[in-house]
Amino acid sequence: MRVLLAEDDPLTRQGLAEILRAEGYDVVQAEDGRTALKLFESESPDFVCLDIMMPEINGYDLCKRMRAARAEVPIVFITAKSDEIDKVLGLELGADDFIVKPFGVKEVVARIRAVTRRCHSSQRESPPPASFAMADLEVFPAELRARRGDQVMELSLRDVKILELLCRHQGEVLDRNAIFNHCWGHDYLPNSRTLDQHISQLRKRIENDPKNPQLIRTVHGVGYRFDG
Repeated sequence: MRVLLAEDDPLTRQGLAEILRAEGYDVVQAEDGRTALKLFESESPDFVCLDIMMPEINGYDLCKRMRAARAEVPIVFITAKSDEIDKVLGLELGADDFIVKPFGVKEVVARIRAVTRRCHSSQRESPPPASFAMADLEVFPAELRARRGDQVMELSLRDVKILELLCRHQGEVLDRNAIFNHCWGHDYLPNSRTLDQHISQLRKRIENDPKNPQLIRTVHGVGYRFDG
C-alpha cells in the first residue's frame, strides 16, 4: 500500500516516513505542495498525509485538488493547528483525520491503521479475503486485526503480510530473503536482526506462549515455518 507524505519540515517528514515504513507501507515523499500534486498524479497513492502549511501550494488547496481528481482517496492532515475552526475547515474540505504536532508514535499508528481499514473497505473490485485461520487464530486482513475467542489483537500491515505468506505456504520453510522480498520489498536491504525482532514482537501479540511459539516456528539457520 502506497502513501504520499507531503511535509516541508524534514525532521517531521523523516519521522513519519520511518513510522509508516515500519508498519509496512511504501512511502512517497514531497517537501512542498507542488511536488506533492505531481506525485499524487504520477504515483496514484492509496492514501495521503498532508501538512497544512507548506510552500508552493498549502494543504487545504491540495486537498481540494486531490478530492476533485480522486474523491475516494483518504486524506490525513498533519498540522500544528489544533483550533476547532481549523479541524472543521479540514473536514469540510474532505479530510478523513488529523495528526496534530507534536505527535506520538502510537497515536500515528492508530490513525494510519484506521485509514488503512477504510482503504480496504473502499476497494470493492479486489477485496482482501474476509479472514484466514492459523490454528486457533483468525486473522482479518481488512481490519488489521486477529482474534482468538474473545481476545482481539491489533496488527500492522506488515504483520498481516507475514501471516498471509506463512499461511499460504503452510508446512514449508520460508527463508529470510523470501520473507523480506514479500513483506519489506525487493529494494529493502535484508537484515536478519530486523526480521527476527519483528517476528519476536509479533509472537508476543499472537502466540499463546511466545517463548514456545506454535504459529511461527523458527527453523534455525534458515527462516520460519507455519505448520498448521
